[in-house]
Amino acid sequence: MTPRPPRVLVLTASVGAGHDIPAQALARGLRARRADVQVEILDALDTMGRLVHGAAEDAMRRTFGDGRLNWVFDLQYLLFARSPLRRLGQVALLRSGGPRLLDAVARRQPDVVVSTYPAATEVLGRLRRSGRLATPAVSAITDLASLHYWASPGIDLHLVTHPESLPEVERIAGPTVARPARGLHDERFLEPPEREQARRALGLPPDGAVVAVSGGGWGVGDLESAVQTALERRGTTVLALCGRNEQLREHLAAAFPKLAVRVLPFVDDMPTLLAASDVLVHSTAGLTVLEALLVGCRPISYGWGVGHIRANNQAYRRLGLARVAADRAALRSALADALAEPRRPLAAEFAGFPHAADLVLGLVDGRRSR
Repeated sequence: MTPRPPRVLVLTASVGAGHDIPAQALARGLRARRADVQVEILDALDTMGRLVHGAAEDAMRRTFGDGRLNWVFDLQYLLFARSPLRRLGQVALLRSGGPRLLDAVARRQPDVVVSTYPAATEVLGRLRRSGRLATPAVSAITDLASLHYWASPGIDLHLVTHPESLPEVERIAGPTVARPARGLHDERFLEPPEREQARRALGLPPDGAVVAVSGGGWGVGDLESAVQTALERRGTTVLALCGRNEQLREHLAAAFPKLAVRVLPFVDDMPTLLAASDVLVHSTAGLTVLEALLVGCRPISYGWGVGHIRANNQAYRRLGLARVAADRAALRSALADALAEPRRPLAAEFAGFPHAADLVLGLVDGRRSR
């Protein structure tokens, strides 16, 4: 009897782009390695029901869309990620979304479940610990720090994009398997074009500084001030990345009707864009900062230091991975320092890490050999 093809269920969430991109990259890696693999990407928030969806994506959209409500997101984060109330929130998440998530897995019967979204990871870990979920579960972690929910006891394998995250994963999850891995981002970042080649491809000036200003997939944070500050430096070209925020794109296009500012919608070829850029000014931490480091573009975190981003900013400072600017004066100084610093791409170092797809398929093979 011919064994059925391996099945991998990948859970994501359309909260910005930082969870969808790793899910899609992993799926590509799996299919490249096993022609017969069956990969399904599922939105965990849609699956876990209206209550979880409303508390996560819908509430975040409301607070992110209005800077005056940043304190609400900050308070939610402090209560449910950094205080004793965290455990109550985790239990409530399990009770509300657990049965639906368990049913979704049971209907698909995958050999392994991979989560790129922390709330889904937390539920999977608790289901595994209780014995209600028999399928091995993997967490794909793309944040640097503040990893409660990203890491969970019961998860069979934690994949980290930053090796510096391993100690925190082990503190949270206890004795567990945690591995640094590549393949949770666009693989072109590991072989990026040279700076000059990338600039030619994008039609950018060969000389002068290029500063990319990004608000993530939702286009959040103080992008306008970041653009203004970068333009203070003579000869600088600014690439303003607005994600899928059309209102922001229209606003910045009207505010900066200059050839020195390119206001861009969601960008598919980030490896070329960041390879062409000298500095990334980014508001939401996460995967884009890692991508900049891979190609030697110096990252600065600015414009939205609330919630988990504040914790990531503290880790950036402690580990020397990115500069952090709290206001325009600090950003002005950080830009000067970053532009004076030589490029130190990390792509060659990361290319030596195991591929996430190989580690996931190893779990599949291990399960089938029992």
